[in-house]
Amino acid sequence: MKSRNSFHLLFFIIVLASCKAVPKQGSETEAPETPSGQSVSVLHEENGTSSLESEKKASETLQHNLTLLFAGDIMAHKPNYSMSDYSLIWKDIAPLARSCDFSFANIEAPVDDSIPYATYPRFNMHHEYPEAAISAGFNVFSLVNNHSNDQGLSGMKHTREWAEKTESAHKGTEREVFFSGLKKSGGDAIGYKIIKKNGWTIIFCAVTEVLNEKDHIEYMDYVPPAHDAREAFGNRIRHIRAENPCDIFILSIHANVPEYIRSVSASQRAYYYKLLDCGADIIWANHPHVVQEREFIGKKSERRFSKLILYANGNTISAQRYKPAFDTPDAPHEYTGDGLLYKVLYYKKEEGGIAILHETEAHYITTYITTAYQFVIKYLDDDFIAYLGNAGRREWMRYIAARKIIMENTRVRKTWL
Repeated sequence: MKSRNSFHLLFFIIVLASCKAVPKQGSETEAPETPSGQSVSVLHEENGTSSLESEKKASETLQHNLTLLFAGDIMAHKPNYSMSDYSLIWKDIAPLARSCDFSFANIEAPVDDSIPYATYPRFNMHHEYPEAAISAGFNVFSLVNNHSNDQGLSGMKHTREWAEKTESAHKGTEREVFFSGLKKSGGDAIGYKIIKKNGWTIIFCAVTEVLNEKDHIEYMDYVPPAHDAREAFGNRIRHIRAENPCDIFILSIHANVPEYIRSVSASQRAYYYKLLDCGADIIWANHPHVVQEREFIGKKSERRFSKLILYANGNTISAQRYKPAFDTPDAPHEYTGDGLLYKVLYYKKEEGGIAILHETEAHYITTYITTAYQFVIKYLDDDFIAYLGNAGRREWMRYIAARKIIMENTRVRKTWL
């Protein structure tokens, strides 16, 4: 039975490796597959092919540039918070996070030191846990999601107090820290943060469409997934942008979509298009706990891609995949152990000029369980596969090799509007 499973796994890897993306007809195309960590220019002409001359000119003028990194969900299940040294979680990816001007992540739990750590279904973490991510280089966070009120109003107030204290402690430093998503007073309008660095201005707004409990929703930046509420939210985006001139408007949405599903519905796609039209430049969505596709949006008249949708970046750290199914690496639950770190490079030809989306890098990651039962983040790449082989963890090696191929086949869509 074991040899049959091994044969099926080998066959699965070979078949996946031979797959090619098929271009769509009309206004949508599939981007070419790109190995994890390899840069891709997004300055493309209308036919979807790269304009080498445009890329050369752009690379020569990257004097005013900004790098952003988008992670996914920071979860704290019992195996995660039971570790004695949280810095080990982030050790491998910290250099990448620190190398970017702003690195984004979603903290999916209250942060309340007055009560014990708590795991699913009502999470709670202490400040040491998310502060390990801050020490690793992450510095922009969404605090609003379906677990924000797991510990009631007290949990949200403690979370906001910790966030305010953390922002103050880092203010004026080389690496300031920002949070969005929770309100100080019930009934306040949906909030946002103005982030400035080196001549760049970013608007960051975080909202949730989904809640497990509808208690104390007036203290959360909550947008009900209904037509009128979404229309009002679109108008709020227009107002924020009109009142606050910026280079880039980043919108974080904890989306009202099914968990553990990799496909994107037509209705969700259409809604995000409307939000882009209202003034958002990047939509960074989460909630499914698995990586979904990403999409570049461009206007034919501009002959370049200027908008980006990250439909879901999966779990950055969690213990949802606490027992990997080594013989069936393509099983639905296995996707909860992998995530995406997406690096985006913007530039301006001159200070005060238009922000141009220039280059991206996709870094796929996985939650690895060490022999000491520590849950740590590793790059889903050939180096890690080789390490596993050298360490004698052959079962893990075959599993990660299969997961790497699966994740690198994540869909990349390019759409002209």
